[in-house]
This record gives sequence, structure tokens and C-alpha cells, in this order.
Amino acid sequence: MPPKPTRLPTRLLGRGLAFGGDYNPEQWPEEVWAEDMALMREAGVNAVSVGVFSWALLEPAPGVFEFGWLDRLLTMLHDNGISVALGTPTVVPPAWFYERHPEALPVTKDGQRLAFGGRGAICHSSPAYRQAATGITTALAERYADHPALALWHVHNEYGAPVAGCYCEQSAVDFRRWLRERYQTLAGLNEAWGTVFWGQNYTSWSQIEPPRRTPTAGNPGHQLDFKRFSSDAMLANFTAERDILHRLAPETPVTTNFMTALSQGRNVDYWAWGREVDLVSNDHYLVAEAERTHVNLAMSADITRSVASGAPWLLLEHSTGAVNWQPRNLAKGPGELGRNSLAHVARGSEGAMFFQWRASRYGAEKYHSTMLPQAGTDSRIWREVVQLGSDLERLAEIRGTRVRADVAMLWDWQSWWAQDLEWRPSEDHSAEERADSWYEALYDQHLTVDFAHPEADLTDYPLVVVPALYLTETAAAENLRRYVEQGGVLVVSYFSGIVDGTDTVHPGPYPGALREVLGLTVEEFLPLRAGQTVALDGTGVGTGTGTGTGTPAGAEPLSGDVWTETVVPRGAETVWRYSDGPAAGGPAITRHALGAGHAWYVSTRLSPAQLAPVLALAGQDARLPDRSELPHDVEVVHRSGAEGEYLFAINHTSTEAKVTLPAPGTELLTGERASGCLPLPPGSVRVVRLEG
Repeated sequence: MPPKPTRLPTRLLGRGLAFGGDYNPEQWPEEVWAEDMALMREAGVNAVSVGVFSWALLEPAPGVFEFGWLDRLLTMLHDNGISVALGTPTVVPPAWFYERHPEALPVTKDGQRLAFGGRGAICHSSPAYRQAATGITTALAERYADHPALALWHVHNEYGAPVAGCYCEQSAVDFRRWLRERYQTLAGLNEAWGTVFWGQNYTSWSQIEPPRRTPTAGNPGHQLDFKRFSSDAMLANFTAERDILHRLAPETPVTTNFMTALSQGRNVDYWAWGREVDLVSNDHYLVAEAERTHVNLAMSADITRSVASGAPWLLLEHSTGAVNWQPRNLAKGPGELGRNSLAHVARGSEGAMFFQWRASRYGAEKYHSTMLPQAGTDSRIWREVVQLGSDLERLAEIRGTRVRADVAMLWDWQSWWAQDLEWRPSEDHSAEERADSWYEALYDQHLTVDFAHPEADLTDYPLVVVPALYLTETAAAENLRRYVEQGGVLVVSYFSGIVDGTDTVHPGPYPGALREVLGLTVEEFLPLRAGQTVALDGTGVGTGTGTGTGTPAGAEPLSGDVWTETVVPRGAETVWRYSDGPAAGGPAITRHALGAGHAWYVSTRLSPAQLAPVLALAGQDARLPDRSELPHDVEVVHRSGAEGEYLFAINHTSTEAKVTLPAPGTELLTGERASGCLPLPPGSVRVVRLEG
């Protein structure tokens, strides 16, 4: 993919990779700050985020600013060689603001106005909020634009969490304005939303409200557009702050922390947001009770890198151990802190930052793990933090290199929003689950994944997979057709290609916009009962990879659940059939030759393990390298740049493993020469600068 133009924080990354975390020293007496500085130097910290939650201290009364404590703090940090990502604290308006403007508190879909006392309680359509937020941002920029500690502006915090949309009257006014810009006329809106159904026609813009709670399922086009509007409303507030910072501090890049993991952030269209930040940054927290937390981590890092169009990005938050907000906050095991951090770096991050530096004694996040825990420096976490600081210093030379991907996975947040509306064929089908499972299957084949928008240029990818693209615009379908005709290999999962951008079904048989490229039609969706499974048989069916044997290599029996379909080939060949279930005897998995490429279709839900043989065959079509010799749960990723190529090998298992190196080199964490088979002790990370 083309490089993303970016404004890199040279002062933050000038000495290599960023290492540190959120620093909230206002929680402690100033005499503690000197101790913090000494301990940060000991750990190798070179960057901290400051002021993210400090609006009430910085502006204790409207227009009255108290910068003395922040002046002293930034001077101390600079004197200790620590750069600053300075926060605009606009995620936490002060109590005095809400006392004056209670209408700025968000209203839920049920009409309940939320109260002050948490964080992110913001109506992003509130003029009063916009004025106050730009006011504090302007004051900060005017005072600190030229401060030598300043390396990066950190606007707001985790947009879309916990509140993504507000259903108040001011939001209704802004929503109508947004709709008029999108559709121009009421006739256009009525057509797009299909309001003729259930007699929902609008005859005046004033009749349109946010999609509040209704007696039964609401209009899907209405709900989908409100999701878009809400993401855009947040983005408008971000860009308002960003533009002030660009004007007053033009040399300092601006970011805001994304949450790209599908398990954490679903309310923001990150394809749109990625174009608006100078540096993409991300927060990631493990789903603690998942069996293979490292797979979700890798997926989030790959999404983040892709939102950045392959450019350098920064892990702005993750945890040293347990978090505080999951049902059961499991601690990380020995070595996991460093392994997690370096896994993000392997997939493109220019460092590893944490929430937060010192453990809180009060507040809602006092049980969240930190770099300096309640146990102090005589603790495993502290020793691992110090070790990580040393490791990142040894890896400084990889800064600016880029990850080399093997395949692309199409993903679209707007399609996810549309698919998750009410009354779909099966509540057991989940776009998030499909994306997770398909990613895991690719991960287990040791393939590095770029994520791509459905209309992005896919030319450089030999294989493109589509785990869940319910909403498929005509332009995206044409993009996929051209990709296959020009020699690409495409693999598509069920319930894709069904509707356009207004959640209107494409005319003609399913799968709508993707019929031509897949060479088939679907007469009927045949979802399964809860717990029901179906068998798939590939014996003696089709030619699979075109070998002419009559039996596709690796076409062993498979089993699916949740979903089946009546698939009618229209040029596609059948590779697996249903042996039983409502579609018994019919095609289950097909392959269509189109131009110089091939398009595969999977019409049932397969587990990651069951997807493996399908993706292996598609990989043969795409002439992907066979990496089956690599051990399970041993991760190998390449970063490369003008200075050379680097191989990251990460062992997520409790046993020793080995990785065959493509060339000899130097292992950067130990300084040892490496060639042939690289030994990987249990839970270890190795980074080799390859020669030649």
C-alpha cells in the first residue's frame, strides 16, 4: 500500500523507540515527582503522556487558567530527558462546566440524560462543549507550543468510549443538518431509507429524530446513518482541536488514541479517522480470559498499521498486567509484559507506552496494573519494566522500518454497523467473530495480514480474504472483480455482498454485488438451529487447484455450524458439498476461475481449524509460501527499510522452539550472531538483523 504522509514526532522518537506511559502526577504531592524522575531514568523511560484528565486543574473556573504545576512538571521531565505527549483534557469537562451547561451531558436512546461523575459524558453536538474544548486547547497551545519537552499533542482520549452517540434535541438538529448535506432532498432520503415500508415517509426535515427506542425494530437505514453521523460528530470535534494545534504549534504532530481491536472499539470509522491524524496511535488491552490473547493482540496491531496505511504508528496504551474493567481481571504471566510489547513493535509500532506510570490509590482505575505498582520496585512487574526499557533501547535501529505483509483482509466498520442491526437471519452470526476466526486461521498459517478498505488498491496482494462484508457498495464489488480478473485470489465468506450503503438489498439473487466475481447465486439462506452442525465432503468433487485429479488436495471432510445456503453455481466449480443438513447435496465451498484469477466462496461457518484446508488451497492458487514448518504459536514477522531487514520471532509457548533464518545476522537483544536455526526459549522474543 502507498506510504501515508505523516508528521513524525522526532523529539519523541529521536533516540529510537518510545517507552513510557500516561503520567498523572497530580494524584500525588510534588515531592513524589523527583522520585518518579529517578525511577523513570532507571527504567529507561523516554516519553510520557501528560494532562489527559487534568481539565479541572488547568481551568478551575471558566477562563481562569492554572498552569504553574504543569510548567514545573514539564521542566522536570525535560531536564530528565523525557519527552511529552501533551494531552488536551477534553474527555473530562469539569464540574463547573456541567453546572453551567447540563444540556451538554449525553442522552441515551431511551431518553435518559447521563450524569457527571465518570468520563466521556459528552454530547458531541453541544455548542457549549465545542466552545469550552477549543478554549482549553487554545490556551494550552499558546502556552506550550515552543516548550522543549513537547513532542506530540494527544487530543482527548479514546473517542467513542464509553459514549458514542447522543440522542438529545441538539443532536437531532445536527443530525438533520448532516442528513440534508448527504441527501439534499427529502425524496432522496425517503428513497434511501425505504420509508414507504411501514408508512414511515417524511414530509418535513423537522419530523426526523435520532433513532430513539421504538416499539419494535427501527428503520435500518435511519439507524445506520445515525452511526455514521455520530462518528462524524466526534471527528468534527477532534479536527477542531487539531486545527488549533496545527495553527499555533505547526511543528508538533497531533494524534488521538484509537482502539482498533474489534473487541474494544466499534463506534468509530477508523478508515476515516486514520486520514485525519498526523500519527496513528492505538490503545490495546488483552481479552484476559481468551485462550490465545496474543492472536487478538496481533490482529489489533495489524489493523492499526493498516489504518495508518503502513506508516509508523505508536502503541500509546496497554497494560503491564491486569486491567480493572473486565469481569475477571486476570494478571499477565511472567515475561508476558515484554512479549506483548515487542509483539506490537514487530507489527509496526514505534514503541510501547502503558496506562499508567504509577499505581493510583483512589478512583475507578486503582486496580489497573501500572509500570510502578503498589508493590514498588521490589516486584516482578518493575523488573520486567526495566528489562523492557533496555530491550527497546537495543532495538532503536528498527525505527522507521515497515512491516512486510503476505495477504489482505477486507474490513469495513460501516458494514459491521449495518450487519448488527435487528432482524438478521441468525443472531448466532457475528461479523466480529468471523473476522476473528479468519484472522486466526491466517495467523496459524504464519501469514502476516494487512487490513484494507473494500475499495482500496489490492494489486500487491496475492490473496485477499473477506470474512464479513454484508454491506458492499458497487464500487467495492467492481474493485474485487478487477482484482480477480487481473490474477488475484479472493476468498469470501457467507452473508457478504448483500446490501448497498443504505442497507438496501442489491437487486436480483444473493450474494448481490458479488454474484459475478463468485460465479454463483444463492437461492435461500438456511441458518441452523442452536448447536446444530453440518458435515462437508470434498471427496471426488471438483478439481480444486486445477490439477485435474478429480479430488482437490487436502479436501478432507469438514464441519460447519450457524449458517448454510442453497448455492447455485453459475460458472463456479464445487469443491466441498454439504453431506447433511438443510442444504444436503448442494455446494458448500466453491471456486470460480475469472480472468487470470480465482474467487472462492465459503457458505457456512467454519472454525479457524476447519478454515485451514480451504485457505491452504486458496494459498496454492495465490502461490503463497508454505510456512508449515514453523511451530504453532511461534510468530515470525518481518520489518524492513533502507537500513536493512529485521526478523522478529516470538515464542508464545512454554516449550523451546526453533526458526530457520533466511539469512545469517545479528540478534539485537543478546548481541549474538545468528544463522541456520534460531533457538527460541519458552516465552522468548528474538530480533535478528538479517544480512544480505
